[in-house]
Amino acid sequence: MKIFMLGWEFPPFISGGLGTACYGLTKAMDQLGLEVIFILPKMVESSYVTHVKLLSPNSWASSASFKFGELKNVRFHAINSALQPYSTPDSYSRQIEETLRQKQKSLGGNISGAGQIISSDDYSRDMYTEVYRYAAIAAELAKKEQFDIVHAHDWMTYQAGIAVASICGKPLIVHVHSTEFDRSGEHVNQMIYDIEREGMERANKVIAVSHFTRNTIINRYGISGENVEVVYNGVERNGNWSLAETGINKDEKIVLFLGRITMQKGPDYFLQAAKKVLDLMDNVKFVMVGSGDMMHRSIEMAAELGIGHKVLFTGFLRGEEVQKIYQMADLYVMPSVSEPFGIAPLEALNHDVPVIISKQSGVSEVLTHALKVDFWDTNEIANKMIAVLKYPPLRETLANHGNFEVRKLRWKDAAAKCLRIYEKTQVAV
Repeated sequence: MKIFMLGWEFPPFISGGLGTACYGLTKAMDQLGLEVIFILPKMVESSYVTHVKLLSPNSWASSASFKFGELKNVRFHAINSALQPYSTPDSYSRQIEETLRQKQKSLGGNISGAGQIISSDDYSRDMYTEVYRYAAIAAELAKKEQFDIVHAHDWMTYQAGIAVASICGKPLIVHVHSTEFDRSGEHVNQMIYDIEREGMERANKVIAVSHFTRNTIINRYGISGENVEVVYNGVERNGNWSLAETGINKDEKIVLFLGRITMQKGPDYFLQAAKKVLDLMDNVKFVMVGSGDMMHRSIEMAAELGIGHKVLFTGFLRGEEVQKIYQMADLYVMPSVSEPFGIAPLEALNHDVPVIISKQSGVSEVLTHALKVDFWDTNEIANKMIAVLKYPPLRETLANHGNFEVRKLRWKDAAAKCLRIYEKTQVAV
């Protein structure tokens, strides 16, 4: 079976959980012998030539094809687009304006008007126009490919999925890793919501990463429950790292926050709980790994709480740096306000790090050996932090049993379930 897959990101172009999920799922599909044509909104940069092999540039579509070394049955098309994971219309506009300034500067400032810099083959100044331009290019690329199923990940690719499925007459699967309600709370962006809803309505089948997300799809978007399947994410097994390899001595306990520093992830609740812990324990450091629109506010908040010297902000980390930070941690905390799934707790347990997770997360459905809290209950978060840090038997029990539990969450099972959904969908069409 061949799948035409549309996603936001994939290693080495990765900035969050969606890239991790796409990689794990696609790698598992490759091992099952499924053929995948993966479409990405990004050009291949020269710094990545060791990771990918260019096949055939396609200038009319502003795209390039490439292979990712370890995947035998997967091909990629990277469409030249300014769309990026976790963008908002405002951040997209700022990014385009900065691109314009850089182009104008490189051309000696002799350009008058943005129209002379940006062509229709390049990218659009408006994020929504760009989503539809991207969809048109993806549809043209699809005409040259043979495949059985269209699989689109999250809202930016839904229009592309609709276009490809319509033109090629193939079933459409949309995979919901996050909804606008998760990202924005009750103050949703109406246009993004409308695109999400249309994608779900036009899909032959909707895949949700948890029952938490499935309920949102049914109750907030009006999608029939019969049309929504749950496929849990998996986790990659960790490598052979040891603490000694990090070159860091652990004189203090380390509590880790790893994720985008945005409203959805609850960084303010993490810091409020950290303050309560430090009122009772001094030998603790809190490490916040990630970036996002609440980064500066979080730094200010740590200072206002008087714990700035106890909170380290690393910025965005990737690859080996992430593995090392897990090796250093004594505890991982995910106080997400709304988390459709949450791969990071699985990664933490995979590195024998006990976890505290919010009850408002999909991953809480599949983990038994994790401490669970309401995201807003900073007293309880702090109490559980102290319990894990002060009582080694509790920490060891959570880590050991949690690690064993995580081994049952495999990407190959997620891929196999997707395959069953594909097969049922084909029969139904």
